[in-house]
Amino acid sequence: MEALTRFFGALVSGGLFPVFLIAAAGYLLGSVELGGVRLGTSAVFLTALLFGHFALSQGAPLQRAGLIPADTAALEHTFRLVQNLGLLLFVTAVGLIAGPGFFRDFRRNVGSYVLLAAVIIGLGAGLCALLVAAGRVDAALAAGLLSGALTTTPGYAAAQDAVAHSDALMREVSVGYAVAYPFGVIGVVLFVQIVPRLLRSDMAAERAAISGGQPRQSTDARPARRADAAGMFAFTLAVALGVLLGRLSFPLPGGARFSLGNTGGALLAGLLFGHFGRLGRMDLSVSTEVLETLREAGLMLFLIGAGVPGGAGFLPVLQSHGAVLFLYGALLTAGPMICGYFFAARVLKMRLLNSLGAITGGMTSTPALGTLIRVAGTGDVAAAYAAVYPAALVLVVLASQLIVSLS
Repeated sequence: MEALTRFFGALVSGGLFPVFLIAAAGYLLGSVELGGVRLGTSAVFLTALLFGHFALSQGAPLQRAGLIPADTAALEHTFRLVQNLGLLLFVTAVGLIAGPGFFRDFRRNVGSYVLLAAVIIGLGAGLCALLVAAGRVDAALAAGLLSGALTTTPGYAAAQDAVAHSDALMREVSVGYAVAYPFGVIGVVLFVQIVPRLLRSDMAAERAAISGGQPRQSTDARPARRADAAGMFAFTLAVALGVLLGRLSFPLPGGARFSLGNTGGALLAGLLFGHFGRLGRMDLSVSTEVLETLREAGLMLFLIGAGVPGGAGFLPVLQSHGAVLFLYGALLTAGPMICGYFFAARVLKMRLLNSLGAITGGMTSTPALGTLIRVAGTGDVAAAYAAVYPAALVLVVLASQLIVSLS
């Protein structure tokens, strides 16, 4: 028995075995359909939360059983790498898919996209301000709740930076983020599936309405050179450029600084590669099959890497702050999301799939975009996500800093 425990302990502590075990369990859970709705890939996030709770939380059962070493630093490092790798793969693939039609659509609808981002982030920030004014939560905790509800790492980082002078306030930001993050993931994933069913939408007609048509053809008549048949050279070059772009930092009002981060940098690089298609005589296109595979694999890895640390801190948060915080987290996800959808559909007159794609961008929800692509049956919805996302990212960073200043 002791030898068996050591064997499984070595497997788990190495990091790779639990990554794929979590993925397998998540896909199995995601295949279960209730009322025509299923979690799909996002169920991986739930299994990752459970693993984080039972393996990495303080006094976790798997640690007591000897299956997880008491020092979990190496395992936690593995999951951080998994999260970052998955994010880069997923977002770069989305950018390459959306690139051919993105800039044309953005020029035509830039005002609407920016306005929608302002409505979503403004509503979320307004709700947080009300909670602070009513004395329900303090400002640092509210900023964490907002960044978690919008699943935005840059917003979370901005809030942490704003309270860096106080360890206690930094913990408050982390608590709020941990509480609201699961609602930010699951809530938007369910929303983009439920709305088309409630409206009984003709998805074929909706796909045709947002179709970007054929990719732009290059006017360069010279034959293009490909480094490999699948386009992996172009994809990996886009990822590398995305990391570089994500490191660039720009000043914001109030003395803060803003950077695109891995998400924004990889998205921009993918859009540029997808739009131009070639660099001189070098073909930068990537096959559809490769992009779809990398997009799915990236989403899976991202959800595992994000879910495990969240599960490790879930129960302590509940014990120390009470269940009402989860209600606030759900409110900050549902309120801006629902109001933003009606604003997009009724005021801006966007088609259904454009509205939902824009909502996933305004909520900065990477997992929900993956689900929407599956529900819609087309990657064209990624163009609306990519158009709204940058504005939402900037606004949520500013909003996080503004909320912290209310203290």
